[in-house]
Amino acid sequence: MAQAAAYRLSICAAAALVFLLVVRELRVPQALAASAEPANAAALALPADVVSIPTLALNGRVVKVGDLAAAAESALPASAVLRRTSDRGAVGAREIRTYQLDGETVTVVLEPFETQGAVRVAAIYLR
Repeated sequence: MAQAAAYRLSICAAAALVFLLVVRELRVPQALAASAEPANAAALALPADVVSIPTLALNGRVVKVGDLAAAAESALPASAVLRRTSDRGAVGAREIRTYQLDGETVTVVLEPFETQGAVRVAAIYLR
């Protein structure tokens, strides 16, 4: 009889441990998402008439979403930068640059795709 009680107690303890782990896993992503959204929304306040594009071709040079930031910086003229904004993204520092290129306003978002990863072009917006 004591062996049966010990078995039931170990089953209850294992079930409680699994329950606590599930609750923890469900709560952490929601907390991260809630803390990251206000900063993202404020930093990336774009006009309604912008279009997200995957590739920007400029004077024979091409900038694509996913390119390293250094490659994008070399393709885009530094003299055309209108504004630079920095904030904290989901996995690291984010920089948002707005350029005036050939009469168009181009916004390039640079941020890492993974924790401690290289800074890359995360988005390109054309207005």
